[in-house]
Amino acid sequence: MSIGIMVCLVLNSLLGVKAQDSKDVLPIKAFAIAAPSPTEVDRFVRFIDEELAPRNINVLILRVEYGYEFESHPELVDDDPLSKAQVKQMVVMCQRHDIRIIPQINLLGHQSWHSDLGKLLEVYPEFDETPSVSLPENYEWPNEDGLYCKSYCPLHPEVHGVVFDLVDEICEVFEADAFHAGMDEVFYIGDDDCPRCSGRDKAELFAGEVSKVRNHLAADNRELWIWGDRLLDGKTTGLGMWEASMNNTHRAIDMIPKDVVIGDWHYERPDQSAVYFAMKGFKVLTCNWRMPDVSETQVEDMFHFRATATNEMKPNFYGMMQTVWSGAGSFMDGFYENRKDRDGGNNTAWYTFKVMFDKINELEDSD
Repeated sequence: MSIGIMVCLVLNSLLGVKAQDSKDVLPIKAFAIAAPSPTEVDRFVRFIDEELAPRNINVLILRVEYGYEFESHPELVDDDPLSKAQVKQMVVMCQRHDIRIIPQINLLGHQSWHSDLGKLLEVYPEFDETPSVSLPENYEWPNEDGLYCKSYCPLHPEVHGVVFDLVDEICEVFEADAFHAGMDEVFYIGDDDCPRCSGRDKAELFAGEVSKVRNHLAADNRELWIWGDRLLDGKTTGLGMWEASMNNTHRAIDMIPKDVVIGDWHYERPDQSAVYFAMKGFKVLTCNWRMPDVSETQVEDMFHFRATATNEMKPNFYGMMQTVWSGAGSFMDGFYENRKDRDGGNNTAWYTFKVMFDKINELEDSD
C-alpha cells in the first residue's frame, strides 16, 4: 500500500469518513414528467408497469398543473383534463409496485409560458406580480421586460386561499404524502411596482412563500418538494440566472425549514452543488434530463457522496431524479421507437432514462 493511500485512509478515519459500502441502495430513484393526457393514460399505466417498476423507480412526480377536473375551482380547469377515474388508474398501478406518486402544480413562478398566461392568472389577473408587463404576441428572449415566466404575488391576501384548495384536492385524489411546488426560475419577485412586495427583501419573500406552502402541507403530514435553483448564488458559483439565482433569493436557503426536499438540477454539466444542500441540512436529489454522459457522472457522484459521507450527512444525499420536459406521449414515442436527437445522436431524455437507471442498478448490485 502506498504512503499516499495510507495517509488518505488515516485522514478519512479521523474525519469520520468511511470506505464505500457494498450494495448501497439509493433511498430515492425518481422520475418526473408531465401527467399524460386522458388519451395517453392507459399507455402510461402500462409504462409504469413495464418500464418504471422493473427499473426499481420508487417515486413518480407528475406535473398535473391545471389538467385535472378540479371540483374546488372548476373555473381553473384547463382543456382536456384528467378525470378522477384516470388518476386512480395511475395511483393503483403505482401502489401495486410501491411507487410513491407525487403531484406537481407550479407555485409562485411559471404562471405563464411565452405568450400564454397560465390558468391562475388568466382567471385571477389580480394575483399577477407584474400586471404592467404585457405578454407579447411573438415571444423572444431576451426582451426589455426581462419576461421569462410570470409569477403570482406571494403577498396577495387571497392567492393562497385559491392555490391551497387546488393543492389539497390534487394531493387527496393522488393519495399523496408529498407535493411538488416547482418554484424554479422565479425571475419576477419583489417587483418595484407591486404595492405589496415593493422594497422587500427578495430572499425573505421567497423563503416566506416556501415556508407558507410547507406549513400548509405539514398540517396534513405531507412533505414539500421544490427545485433548488433559487437557493444557489448564480454569481458566486458561476451557474448564472437559470440554474441559480441572480436576484438574491439564494439567501433564502438559511430561512426555510430543513424538511423541504430539494431537486438540484444541472443538465449540461455534472455540477456538485448537492453537497452544498446536504451540508445545509436538506435532503437533496441530483436531477438530470437528456445528456446520458452527464447523467452517468451524476449517478457516480451521488454514490460517491453517500460512500464518503459521515453517518450524519449520508441520509441527506437522497438519490437521483430524471426530469422530462416534454409530454408523456412524446416521451413514450421516443422511448419505444428509439428515436435519435436532431444530430442523429443519443442526447435524448428516453436514452438518458435507460442509461441512468441501468447505471444506478449496476452500482446498487456491485460488490
